[in-house]
Amino acid sequence: MDGVFFGLAGYHILLVGCGLVIVAAYWLPQFLAKREPSASGLLMLGGLAVFGLMPGMPQALDPVDRPAVWELASEFAVIIALFGTGIRIDRILGRRLWTPTIRLLIVAMPLCIVFVTFAGTLAGMTVAGAVLLAAVLAPTDPVLAGDVQVGAPLEGGEHPVRFALTTEAGLNDGLAFPFVYLAIFMAASGGIGEWIGEWIGLYLVYKIVVGLLCGLGAGWVLGKLLFVFPRGNPLAEGGTGVIALAGVLLTYGLTELIEGYGFIAAFVMGATLRRIESDHEYHVRLHGFSEALEHAVTAILLVMLGGAIPALVPYFDWPHALIGVALVFLIRPLSGLVALLGTDLGWRQRGVIAFFGVRGLGSIYYLAYAGGQIELINEGTLWATVVFTILLSTLVHGFTAGVTLDRVLGKKDGAGEGGAEPIRAP
Repeated sequence: MDGVFFGLAGYHILLVGCGLVIVAAYWLPQFLAKREPSASGLLMLGGLAVFGLMPGMPQALDPVDRPAVWELASEFAVIIALFGTGIRIDRILGRRLWTPTIRLLIVAMPLCIVFVTFAGTLAGMTVAGAVLLAAVLAPTDPVLAGDVQVGAPLEGGEHPVRFALTTEAGLNDGLAFPFVYLAIFMAASGGIGEWIGEWIGLYLVYKIVVGLLCGLGAGWVLGKLLFVFPRGNPLAEGGTGVIALAGVLLTYGLTELIEGYGFIAAFVMGATLRRIESDHEYHVRLHGFSEALEHAVTAILLVMLGGAIPALVPYFDWPHALIGVALVFLIRPLSGLVALLGTDLGWRQRGVIAFFGVRGLGSIYYLAYAGGQIELINEGTLWATVVFTILLSTLVHGFTAGVTLDRVLGKKDGAGEGGAEPIRAP
């Protein structure tokens, strides 16, 4: 009988701990600031404090032993976040609107990958391991960077700085995937080989194109189902966000089945859906639903990730920790500044974009995915480095984002310096 009544005690303790940490992480900062707190770092620290000292709990959450759990959980969180990020954007057309985003994607991200790879080899990693670490840490996070992104639909006044950070986070989660595959191929074959043609054709070109096309098509179809058919009684008039959630899950799954990048499809679908009846109030409801869902899932994952930290401490060393420090304070800021040279943005605005490259759950997904494909060398060290970098990023960026953007952009996101005007909803 004791087994019947108390067999799930560990699970219930996990629920109690998660609830306690989440409430505290959002409530305690209110004593220090009147703005909505960025709780990401506090959630991880709270998980460390509550679960880290609990016998057996860190091992139960250890991503080295249970990568599949982390892969599936973080995958779901990222899908919802990318879709919600696409929904937020009021306007996607405009002269030179996408220039900063494109430069961040094709200049800043590859530069970060190159420099982190170099740093990884200096720390004693194999070339394949260093490339994997660099690819895993390449994407910025669409959830944890919420304080520096555009607001809810129909708010208007989207500043170019916020637009660049939002669209970068929406797209680079998928664009980092080819480099993850590059590392997997290198590790499996021991270097560059005959597979390079397959990697370029399938993983670098085909999968990206398919992801874009699937997102465009699915967003258009779902938009018609929500706003147009049946005439006189569209789903959007009384429908809930569950419908769009089902649509994005369907889109992601189908895209992956035909070998496309589902992360790209999820973001593009959200942005495309938003173009259908773009001023309709349903978009606000849909955004509220997706935002609540993504924040809830992300909060639980961050608490559990913090609880897993003690299990990763034996793999932690200072050479790899310095990679995370360098990425946050040196590599990403310098790469971003180089990428944004010659844009219409002023230097302070470029500095904000360059600095706020928040790392998060996308990195967890990619590393867990890679671990499920091949036997990783020094897998524990990779996990320790990635988790440390995420914790550092959430603390540094989370506690500086609000104040920094208020000072640089103005509390109402005015034009600021450099002549860059706010992006207004059409």
